[in-house]
Amino acid sequence: MASPTSTNPAHAHFESFLQAQLCQDVLSSFQELCGALGLEPGGGLPQYHKIKDQLNYWSAKSLWTKLDKRASQPVYQQGRACTNTKCLVVGAGPCGLRAAVELALLGARVVLVEKRTKFSRHNVLHLWPFTIHDLRALGAKKFYGRFCTGTLDHISIRQLQLLLLKVALLLGVEIHWGVTFTGLQPPPRKGFKVREMRGKLAIGITANFVNGRTVEETQVPEISGVARIYNQSFFQSLLKATGIDLENIVYYKDDTHYFVMTAKKQCLLRLGVLRQDWPDTDRLLGNANIVPEALQRFARAAADFATHGKLGKLEFAQDAHGQPDVSAFDFTSMMRAESSARVQEKHGARLLLGLVGDCLVEPFWPLGTGVARGFLAAFDAAWMVKRWAEGAECLEVLAERESLYQLLSQTSPENMHRNVAQYGLDPATRYPNLNLRAVTPNQVRDLYDVLAKEPVQRNGDKTDAGMPTTGSAGTQEELLRWCQEQTAGYPGVHVTDLSSSWADGLALCALVHRLQPGLLEPSELQGLEALEATAWAIKMAEHELGITPVVSAQAVVAGSDPLGLIAYLSHFHSAFKSTPHRPSPVSQASPGTSSAILFLGKLQRTLQRSRAKENAEDVGGKKLRLEMEAETPSTEAPPDSEPGVPLTPPSQHHEGSMQAGAEDLCALCGEHLYVLERVYVDGHFFHRSCFRCHTCEATLWPGGYGQHPGDGHFFYCLQHLPQPDHEEEGSDGGPESPELPTPSENSMPPGLSTPTASQEGASPVPGLSQPSRRRIRLSSLERQRLSSLNIAPDSEMEPPPKPPRSCSALARQALESSFVGWGVPVQSPQVLVAMEKEEEECPSSSEEEVEEEDVSLDSDVEALLTLAKTSGNMNNYPTWRRTLLRRVKEEQMKRFRKAQAIQRRLHEIEAALRELEAEGVKLELALRRQSSSPEEQKVLWVGQLLQLVEKKNSLVAEEAELMITVQDLNLEEKQWQLDQELRSYMNREETLKTAADRQAEDQVLRKLVDVINQRDALIRLQEDRRLSELALGTGAQG
Repeated sequence: MASPTSTNPAHAHFESFLQAQLCQDVLSSFQELCGALGLEPGGGLPQYHKIKDQLNYWSAKSLWTKLDKRASQPVYQQGRACTNTKCLVVGAGPCGLRAAVELALLGARVVLVEKRTKFSRHNVLHLWPFTIHDLRALGAKKFYGRFCTGTLDHISIRQLQLLLLKVALLLGVEIHWGVTFTGLQPPPRKGFKVREMRGKLAIGITANFVNGRTVEETQVPEISGVARIYNQSFFQSLLKATGIDLENIVYYKDDTHYFVMTAKKQCLLRLGVLRQDWPDTDRLLGNANIVPEALQRFARAAADFATHGKLGKLEFAQDAHGQPDVSAFDFTSMMRAESSARVQEKHGARLLLGLVGDCLVEPFWPLGTGVARGFLAAFDAAWMVKRWAEGAECLEVLAERESLYQLLSQTSPENMHRNVAQYGLDPATRYPNLNLRAVTPNQVRDLYDVLAKEPVQRNGDKTDAGMPTTGSAGTQEELLRWCQEQTAGYPGVHVTDLSSSWADGLALCALVHRLQPGLLEPSELQGLEALEATAWAIKMAEHELGITPVVSAQAVVAGSDPLGLIAYLSHFHSAFKSTPHRPSPVSQASPGTSSAILFLGKLQRTLQRSRAKENAEDVGGKKLRLEMEAETPSTEAPPDSEPGVPLTPPSQHHEGSMQAGAEDLCALCGEHLYVLERVYVDGHFFHRSCFRCHTCEATLWPGGYGQHPGDGHFFYCLQHLPQPDHEEEGSDGGPESPELPTPSENSMPPGLSTPTASQEGASPVPGLSQPSRRRIRLSSLERQRLSSLNIAPDSEMEPPPKPPRSCSALARQALESSFVGWGVPVQSPQVLVAMEKEEEECPSSSEEEVEEEDVSLDSDVEALLTLAKTSGNMNNYPTWRRTLLRRVKEEQMKRFRKAQAIQRRLHEIEAALRELEAEGVKLELALRRQSSSPEEQKVLWVGQLLQLVEKKNSLVAEEAELMITVQDLNLEEKQWQLDQELRSYMNREETLKTAADRQAEDQVLRKLVDVINQRDALIRLQEDRRLSELALGTGAQG
């Protein structure tokens, strides 16, 4: 076929326009194309139709088909929905360009201004499924043939801007380069307010290396995301090998080799990347405080380690200034606009203003949500303009836009409409639970500015300082009334206040007994001294109800800390105030209880007992004793109190060994502790800022720390916890995960947890009520079934639902079990690398785009097994292979995003707790010093202090819930690793296994059983809580 350029010169300009890879080349080639066709750029949709009519050869038609299909959607009304509307778009970022494209399709006259003159950002963006479909529908493959051809769905910012710029030019958007928007004339009276979401200091590092697209480079697999929060072994190995301490790392292969990671400040200081430690973040990460050469060494070493050195010599790509493209940035604070749109009116003329992109919601990069939510905001803004052009009431338009804005931060690929092909401008096509009246017109009146009048002030604009006195005073009265109701009917208990009525310990025991009747009968309190009874109640409240102490037993009895006692009782109130008043015990998984705090407390105590036992065995050289105890019932007393067991004096218990006044001083720094600052750990009180890892200074979270017996004064995170010399490193090279306690049932004594197999490979030690055990030998088939969790349940009992195995595990299991025994070895990482290599080397080269088939793994696994077993060769099915590999990467990315969302929220909680502590210190100082203040003022201050305590309790409970999820992620990762390791042993011929191989296989099997038991404990906790919530809901309805 003859080249189209031989008959029409415009064809050559069009092909140059399609293939241009620089911003200036795109603009110049489009200018030449319009000149050849006799058109003026920026002419709107009529310009597009003229270009299409004159360029009707086969190569161009495939692009016109896609754009015409999009433009033919009814919502655009054939380009006449906004014909009389003029729109100015400020900024040619991906979201600004995407908004300009939608506005052009609506028929508006669109002008875009951009202060830069070139696109130079190499950083790579993760794409959600709907963004991939959306860009393909705009002809992305015509402009960028490598679009989404690898195993991960991403695109560099530069390439995304280029392809959207080309679409915007074709649709007639008028674009001005090197033009800066400075403001409106006359300047607006009100602007957009921005809210800061602050977390813990977070330092990100991005690095772009030259991608030479060599065979060796294509063989290096991408890293969808590795996070310390669930894969500590990787980062521990990185730290040992390079001295680099990271929180996470991601590697995408696009125009460049793109790495992004979160580094710890102390590590950057130690390695000389930062010259000095400054409290001000801007100064800390300013150019004057960063050593460029050290930063480059840091990024190169991290990238080299993460890719096992397979990328060869890592040469930095050049940024816009011709410098190595590596930078450090701060993402401690995330900015979010309080509103997404405003209207200004003057002299009868109205102007609609809207935000999209990073200026609306600053994205948190590890979540990969920036471009997806940016596109959604662009669609929502264009829908707002359409409603505006239709003549809808201004307040109605603003209310609809704010209703959509409320949904934006909650969106994820999992909670949006599954059929991405139906997505369009109409919000109903994208959001399943859409309520356009979630915000009423009356609530957005302050977003309508009439510049000739004073703006209307809402009542909600008042600060918290103007709180009415009555509301605050009612908090203390409500707490006293609740305590009286809970302790009513107990002999000798008369609660008349929140101080002296609790000095004898009987009221506190009565409160604990009311909430957990099985612990101790009131008659057994006879003869106990006040200190003993109070210490017992505080201990039981912590161990069985999840109520963490903020005051010592001595202070309660002496009445020396009334504010601490009030804060402590308010913890009971906030946890159980919604629980129905009934004589039956409160379930441990009741929504009213701090079940996550309770669970993590038992986890921490189990971990400490396990380590103490191991250390004792190591000193005595009595490893054999474990083997003997596994054969006979243990007579060891349970670690926690049982019902009916005589109480021992609290002074004999480590947990109850708080000294008088111990809550006033931090056990580490010795400084004064105010009520809201107190963190209780192992019988001591600390500042939250002091309770950090001794090695990395990271904040320690519930269930995520430990102590070394050699230096018991210090605490460590699990990654840096010193291991005894006798311990052998596990297969993952990281610290062993703690045993998770099983939530106690009504039939079990409180505090007893089901023992699990030791991580060290020793036989499990049964509890008091456990029968004798003996070691059993499993066949290869039984081990394979166990590793796959194929355990047949009791037909008469419906067990709690197990969490689904990850899609990556299903994919690899399906392949491995299919090919084992059919002459094909187990699929190794090298096979997966080969798949990635093929994807890199075989981008779509045809002019017509071939849409990749999206194969459902869940529905077609059996078909895959049949095909694989019949053929015995996976290479015959490249579509399945591509799909399976993609699913593996997607599941890894989901886990990474979930972990990073948790970590970000934990950091935000930490920052919020610091603010609450500062406010609490001010209030407490006022209460302690202003003895001559009026009584009403004191009541007000106490009420405000109680509100802060309740906020703190809520944040601490949320923190514990997040840590439960962290434990689940960590166990999921460990199960995956152990499953793969066990399969590698089982797939070997028995005759070829050495004694060491069999011993290692047995050890891996025991570890796998232990992890399964721990996951089962988590599942049971979650299931019990779910059933309790259902029961509570049913009771409320009844």
